[in-house]
Parts: sequence; C-alpha cells; structure tokens
Amino acid sequence: MLYWVIKAVLTPVLRLGYRIKVEGREHIPKKGAVILAANHRSFLDSIFIPLILRRRVTFVAKADYFDDPKTAWFFRGLGQIPIRREGGSASERALGSAMEVLDSGGVFAIYPEGTRTRDGLLHRGHTGIARLAMRSGAPIVPIGLIGTDACQPVDRKLPKLFQHVTIRFGESLDPSRYAGRENDHMALRELTDELMYDICQLSGYEYVDTYMTRTAENVPTEIARIATFADARRPESAAS
Repeated sequence: MLYWVIKAVLTPVLRLGYRIKVEGREHIPKKGAVILAANHRSFLDSIFIPLILRRRVTFVAKADYFDDPKTAWFFRGLGQIPIRREGGSASERALGSAMEVLDSGGVFAIYPEGTRTRDGLLHRGHTGIARLAMRSGAPIVPIGLIGTDACQPVDRKLPKLFQHVTIRFGESLDPSRYAGRENDHMALRELTDELMYDICQLSGYEYVDTYMTRTAENVPTEIARIATFADARRPESAAS
C-alpha cells in the first residue's frame, strides 16, 4: 500500500520538477516476471524508473538504508530488498528474495555495476544478474539512464530541479539459451557482457572493462562525455 501512496505523491512532483523523456517503454512486458538492468548514476535512479512504469518495481538497496531509522521505513514500505556489499550469505539471501519476486511474476530491478559510478563511466557488470536470470528464466530488459547524475550527483545531499533525464529501454535478453549453465562462469560472463554492451548502446556513456569498486568512490575525476544515440549504436563505442 505504501508503495502506491508514495508513487502517487511523487509522480506529479517529479514530473513538474524534471523533464523526463522515455523511449522504448514497449519493451517492458505487461505481465510476467522480468528483470530490469540499468546503469547507475544517481540515488534518484531508483525513483525515476518506478515513476514511469505502471507495474510495481522491486529493487535491491544498500543495507545502510535499512540500518538508519530515518530511511528504513521508506525502503521497507517500498518493498525494497537490503543487500550488503561485502557479499556472502547476506547477498545470497537477497538473491533468494529476488527469486521470490520473479517466481510470483513480478518486476525486479538491479544495477549490474553494483554501485553508483564515481567517474561518470560505465563499468563492468557483476555476474549475479546473469545467474538470477538463468535460475528464474526471466528475460532481462536493459535500461540506459542519461542525465540522472545532473539531478543529484553522488556528493550532493539534495537534488537539483529542472534537469533533463532520458530513460531508454532496450529489447530484452532471453537467458534460455544458457539453460543449465548457471554455474558456468564463462556463460555468466558472456550474458553479463552482452547486457552491459546493450546498456552502453542505450546510454551512450563510455565503457571501461573494470569494476566500479568502493575504493574508487571518493576519487574525484572528470565526468564522462555523453555520446549521441547514433554514436552509441556503433560497436566501437563499447570498449571490450
């Protein structure tokens, strides 16, 4: 109930405060399990995506948000799944909860990079999303988010209004061709890299084949350029 109340309140506010352009929304199935996978540039990413979809979306969120009483009620009310970055059994439980969402025919969203980019680049994806897709059989819809970091940069507590945001949905990836290979690292990496290539095409941000680690979170760097959509469609725009 709280999810729909918050969505009803925030939708008109955010549509007034930001110029949001949506492309490819027809790629989201109207029913059935689906995994949404987007690049991650801002805290607001997890608000913009549910805003423009009619179906309920469940994200994973940093466990820190659930440890703080000021934000715990908000994230629990939205049905978000806490995950700890150190991995281990806590991460496995989070993936188990994600499976419950997909088994019930729901929409589960995740950021393959694992955390927000600090250098503006698109980074290598973690293979957990591929394993989740292979286990559930749910298609993965890639999403390119553009301009959300201008709305709220990682070092800014309050958002900036009247920014332009573009959300592009791509054609879904079918994991069925990898059936029975969820423990095959090569298959997991192949599907993940294919997904990241699609996200690169959709977003236009430059790709680097390195993980976005916590060590680099506080290193100030220049913001990556945004290519045109035509440039982003060229194979050479996605580095291997």
